[in-house]
Order: sequence, then C-alpha cells, then structure tokens
Amino acid sequence: MPDLLDIFANQPAKYDLLVSREDYEGNLLSALREIAPFDEKTVVEFGAGSGRVTRLLAPHVRAIAAFDSSRPMLVEAARRLDELGLANWHLDVADHRRVPAPTGAADVAIAGWSICCLAVHNGIDWEKEVDAGLREMGRVVKPGGNIIIVETLGTGFQSPHPPDSLAAYYACLAAQGFQSTWIRTDYCFRSMAEATDLTTFFFGNEPVAALQEIKAGYVLPECTGIWWKLNTAEDE
Repeated sequence: MPDLLDIFANQPAKYDLLVSREDYEGNLLSALREIAPFDEKTVVEFGAGSGRVTRLLAPHVRAIAAFDSSRPMLVEAARRLDELGLANWHLDVADHRRVPAPTGAADVAIAGWSICCLAVHNGIDWEKEVDAGLREMGRVVKPGGNIIIVETLGTGFQSPHPPDSLAAYYACLAAQGFQSTWIRTDYCFRSMAEATDLTTFFFGNEPVAALQEIKAGYVLPECTGIWWKLNTAEDE
C-alpha cells in the first residue's frame, strides 16, 4: 500500500485530483442535508485535507472553519477554495484533538475521512486518541448541535465492505451512540489511464479490477458511511 502520510505531506494536488473524481453523482451533500440543516449554519471541520468537504459546504453555510495537521494539504485547499470566490471560510493547521475554535462556536462539527487516522496511526492507544478527537468535536459544537463523521466503507465494492483495520473504530462509534447510514460515492475517471494512475497512487493495485466503463468514463464503486449524533453535555 502507498504511504498515505507521505501523500498528504508531498502530493496534495494529486490527492485532490483523485478525490475530485469521487461522488460524481452528488450523493454526499443530499445525504448530509438529511442529517443536519447546513444553510446559514456555522461549521467546524476536522481534518479538511485538500478541502473537498469544505468546498462542498462553503456555498451553503454562514461560515466554515476547517483544520488539518498537514500545511501542504491546506495550501491546496486554499487554492481550490479561492476558485469559488467565497469569503466565508477559514483554514488553519491543527491536530484533530486540539483545534483553535471556541467552545460551543459551531452548529455542526464534521470530519470527512479523517478521524480514522487517529485509529490507524496510534497503535494500542488508538481508542484513547479517537476519544480525544470525538471529545474535541463535542467541545466546539453548541448543545443540540450536530457531530458528523464520514468514512469509507469499502473501495471497489457495490455494497459496504468495511476495511478490517477500521472495524474496531466503527464499533467504537456505535458504542458512543452514533447513528449511521451509508451511500454510494463512486469515482468517475475520464480515461482508463487516469483511473489507473490515480487509483494505484492512493489505493494500490487492488481496486483497478473493479473499474467499470460507462459512457462518461470509468467508474470505481465506493461505499461511504456517515455517522452522526446530537451534541450533549457528556460530549463536551
């Protein structure tokens, strides 16, 4: 498998090109809106990466403050956000477990494909570190606000096939009272060459066999899970 930390540090533009091909049918925003009202809300985002969720929400929210531990990823995020011509966003370097946002400042805290990093990069201490990240999400959200987590449920599969490395983490979310659902956020690539280049760059060789040709290009199935709950005093 590729070194994901190296990708986040040194190849943010190529990573952003990959994720810009995901969810070509536009299912994620509508699914998030069924969970929480975003229009004119204040949002804090954890693990923004190159800003794909930030760009998705910025046209609809009052303000979004997005944080990531990788400065190169945030440089790419700022470049892409500038293209939207909006001024309601703020980016800053911060760890999931300590973000410079006031307590109770947000209506919604969201983390897209990022809390999982606390689960896979912290060895035997992963549960303690995930809990710290979730507590920080709870801290920044006002009582009754929404905490939302988006993660993969399997690349190259038609229905959920969670990675074994994340099974205990997903069980932890359920144990902490998160509800969950899943959607398809399939990738669509413009050519087989692009599909092969971008998927092997991030996923390795296995997903290539799942590519399907359609009129618009080449589709790679992707299942995405969404976990959510309302903030309570216990989450702060």
